[in-house]
Parts: sequence; structure tokens; C-alpha cells
Amino acid sequence: MIYTVTFNPAVDYVIHTDDLSVGMVNRSKADEIYFGGKGVNVSLVLGELGVKSKALGFIAGFTGEAIEKSMKESGVETDFVKLDKGFSRINVKIKAGKETELNGQGPEISHEDTEKLFAKLEEMQDGDTIVLAGSIPKSLSSDIYEKILEKLQGKKIKAVVDATKDLLMNVLKYKPFLIKPNNFELEEMFSTKLETDDDIIKYAQKLKEMGAQNVLVSMAGDGAILLAENGNVHKCGVCKGTVKNSVGAGDSMVAGFLAGCENGDYEYALKLGTATGGATAFSDGLAKKELVYELLKQL
Repeated sequence: MIYTVTFNPAVDYVIHTDDLSVGMVNRSKADEIYFGGKGVNVSLVLGELGVKSKALGFIAGFTGEAIEKSMKESGVETDFVKLDKGFSRINVKIKAGKETELNGQGPEISHEDTEKLFAKLEEMQDGDTIVLAGSIPKSLSSDIYEKILEKLQGKKIKAVVDATKDLLMNVLKYKPFLIKPNNFELEEMFSTKLETDDDIIKYAQKLKEMGAQNVLVSMAGDGAILLAENGNVHKCGVCKGTVKNSVGAGDSMVAGFLAGCENGDYEYALKLGTATGGATAFSDGLAKKELVYELLKQL
């Protein structure tokens, strides 16, 4: 079973307008509501690809209830910790030529709530996978990823970590199965400038030497490079299409990779991850299976 953890799920309220005037009344010409958060996105896309997962994390209030209801309707199993106070955040995304975002803060998470999450993680068995993705709310300790992986050390659990800089570097000692920095995050981690694919491979290899088993580096329009645990290096270009959406493409790539690597074929996993990320980028919402496999033919 794949378990995803989302500390701060969200309701994404997307507003389309021709122009945005600060300090004035603005009218929308269309709007949509999506339910997200990085781990939530991974679970939803895995479900679309026919892979079961269980979504964990924290929800609160009427927005939390809506997030859970939507996921269950999509066929995703959930086991969130329900907080007594506050409400799950609402992120407002205004599309008016350029995209402007105003992201909510989310509810307070207490030590007791964190212990409830740890108790749920105790249910994990050898061979299961855990996906830790995204930033950490202010009410949680900054080493929460490390604490989770430390508690799971006695089991043969595959850890997938999609985070930035110190959050990512600090978990390498737990030998995560997969990490997914982009090329700019890789530059930031090593305070360097990456000019070529060879540069990217060189520094991705350093992450492997520090403990990561598989390193997947996404490079936006330049594709992606995978340093696999078997020592092979794979590169994949991007799919052709019109970009409509910047939200969830990286999460979709993680989901596609996990769906594709079940038989140990990392080259195929990279292609499926790329196609799945592209399917989200070319859609108004998250990837749909039909478009994923259509795009896969391009690769």
C-alpha cells in the first residue's frame, strides 16, 4: 500500500478574470474549486492510474470535510486526523494573464494531534511506501519528516520525499527510495550553477552518495533526468501540449513514477511520470488516465 501524508491540505479556489485591478472591485468570468495539497494530489493521480493509496494528514472544519468527501468520491481511501479547531486552508488562485496566488495558513496542529498521526503510521507494513511532500506548517516542528522516517526505520518501508533544501537534505540519512528535486532546487542545495546535463548528473549523484536510492530531477521544458538505484542514468524529454496549469504537475510526476516502477522498470517509470506530469500541466485540473497514456506515446 502507498500512504501519502499531507500536513496542510487545501481547497483551491481558482478565479478567471480578464484583468486584476488592486484596490478595486473585480468580477470573475469563471471559477473552479479543486481539492489539493501535494500528498492529496499524489493520491488522487495514483487512483486515476489504478493504484490504491491511503491519504493521511490533518483536516479541520467544513473545508476539511469537503476535502475528505471529494477524495472518497474519487475512490481514494482516507484516514485523516480531524482537528478540533480551525479549518483546512483555502488557496485563492487568480488567473488574469499572469497567475496570482494567495495561500491560506491552515489550522494549528498540536502535539497530541501529531501523536495521532504517528499512531496511524504504525499500521504500515514491510513493503509499503510512504510519500512525504510539501512544506511544513508553522505549528509542526521543522524535523517532522525526520521523526516520521525514524519511527518507520524498523520496517522495510519505501520513503518518497518531495521537499526542498534542508527538508530534503536532512532525510537522506534514512536512505529514501525516491527524492524529486528540480534543477533549481539542486542548485540551491549545493550553492552552485548547473549549466549542462552532466552538471545535473554530477550533483544528483552526490545526493545518491548521501543516501538517496533514486534521484529524479525535473527540469521543466528540458525534461527530466533519473539516476536509478541500479546505477543507470535515464533522460526523458517533455510531451508536446499547451500548458494550462502550474499546480500539481510535480506531484503528478511522482504519482506516475510510482505507478510505473512497480515492476522495477525505471526507464518506463520515468516516461510514465513525465507523461502524467504533462497531462496535469495540459489540463485545468489533475491528470486523467486517457490523456496520460496518449502523451506516453510521444515518449
